[in-house]
Amino acid sequence: MTLTTKNIEELVELCKTGNQFAQLEIYNRYYKAMYNVAFRIVKDSFEAEDIMQDSFLSAFTKLDSINDTVTFGSWLKRIVINNSIYHFNKNNKYQNVPFDNVMYKIEDVNHGIDSDFSNSNDKAKLILKTLDTLKDNYRVALTLHLIEGYDYEEIGGIMGMSYANCRTTISRAKESLRQKLQPLVNH
Repeated sequence: MTLTTKNIEELVELCKTGNQFAQLEIYNRYYKAMYNVAFRIVKDSFEAEDIMQDSFLSAFTKLDSINDTVTFGSWLKRIVINNSIYHFNKNNKYQNVPFDNVMYKIEDVNHGIDSDFSNSNDKAKLILKTLDTLKDNYRVALTLHLIEGYDYEEIGGIMGMSYANCRTTISRAKESLRQKLQPLVNH
């Protein structure tokens, strides 16, 4: 059996023994998704690449701390998100890079916006471009909630805020996004 046919649990166990081929196989399975997660937060291609690499190194050195190898992907994603937010807050700088290929739930944000707006791909691009103009904490909270699918409790833990404060922040962020979108779609 080759490494490409092994499931993630088997690969993680091989990685724990120091098998570099298993590490490479895990890297190959997850690097694109982890890069995208980092990029959505830090909005800089080179920084996202560094964060992704550092996160893999960190994960491989801390494999013994994972309780259930079935959850490796979500555990790795949490490491990437935490590293991304740390770097974003540390540098507090970003470039306006358009989100061209992100698909996510927009039903909450779409509420109250003209349903005749031509094509859903254009609508998603407009929403993502407008999301980019929000205050940093609103943008990060909405990215984690709408794009990454984290719930309020998880986002609160990641961003260092209470559950209630997280719900309020996301609610205000959605409202701010709606207000910024309204004049754009009703022109």
